[in-house]
Amino acid sequence: MIDWVLAERLAGFVAAEPPGGLALAGDIEAFTADALERVTAYTQLTPARDIPAPEVVGREDWLRANLGSMRTIMRPLEAKLPESGPLSAVGGVLTGAEIGALVGYLSQRVLGQYELVIIDAASPERLLFVAPNLREAARRLEVDEADLVAWVAFHEVTHAVQFTGVPWLREHLAGLLERLLETVDVKVDLSSVLRLDLDDLRALVERIRESGLLTLAAGPERMALIDEMQAVMAVVEGHAEHVMDAVGADALDSLDELREAMNRRREDKPPPVRLFEKLMGLELKMRQYQLGKAWVDTVVAEGGIELLNRVWERPEHLPTLHEIELPEAWLGRIRAA
Repeated sequence: MIDWVLAERLAGFVAAEPPGGLALAGDIEAFTADALERVTAYTQLTPARDIPAPEVVGREDWLRANLGSMRTIMRPLEAKLPESGPLSAVGGVLTGAEIGALVGYLSQRVLGQYELVIIDAASPERLLFVAPNLREAARRLEVDEADLVAWVAFHEVTHAVQFTGVPWLREHLAGLLERLLETVDVKVDLSSVLRLDLDDLRALVERIRESGLLTLAAGPERMALIDEMQAVMAVVEGHAEHVMDAVGADALDSLDELREAMNRRREDKPPPVRLFEKLMGLELKMRQYQLGKAWVDTVVAEGGIELLNRVWERPEHLPTLHEIELPEAWLGRIRAA
């Protein structure tokens, strides 16, 4: 079993909740309501149910929510750990440590999140805004805090509209993720634990930063799944990036400044999220933003939002990874359909 107690302990240590509480400039409920109106009007996607109410949270609240999601997502991997003997304990400790460091690092950077457990349709959706990170980002990037919060709301509300307005999207992604997880094998090295002091969290985090603790491997069939999931996520993230700029152009005078600042922030070297990279085999999320936004921008420039929305008609209309990198190929296929 994965050591979730260690995961939460290590995540909290890495997160390092800063002072300042949950205060944010502006009215988050008003920002979200305005975002919903603008996003639905622009995208022409109609949510089939209410999107979740916005919640302003700290890093520790965010990491607890995401550790809960990880418990569900990691069940297939957990089932592959040895069920008894020393390797069982070792695997649980190593996996818990990797997850804790991953979630802790992410908690330092994430600004907002439409949080849902893809593979558990019964799980509640949440719309989270991480107050200390938004305040810190506004200060470091030298942008207006209220404008940054409103702009992030456009992005996260777009995700909420995607998953509430495209009835097959969640199920399709869940199927890809479940199939991918089925291919993963866990390799446990006993020597990894022999060199660890679980009470020295700083040394443990540094070890994970340098080399990780687990080896995860899968068969050749995994590559096709990875490409397919990468393409879907590029569309999902690229669509949100495109929409936040499109609707922000009318709503925010500082849009160009915000976009330039955000691009600078994303050019920073991301934290070492090695477990995610090993497990999912995906490129860093920054590339999803870049490739996806470029693809969406090209399609909209070619035929407007109506042409883009053909991608949401059915899973078969999603682009392949090749078509993400070469939009003309997707355009030709869709127009011939």
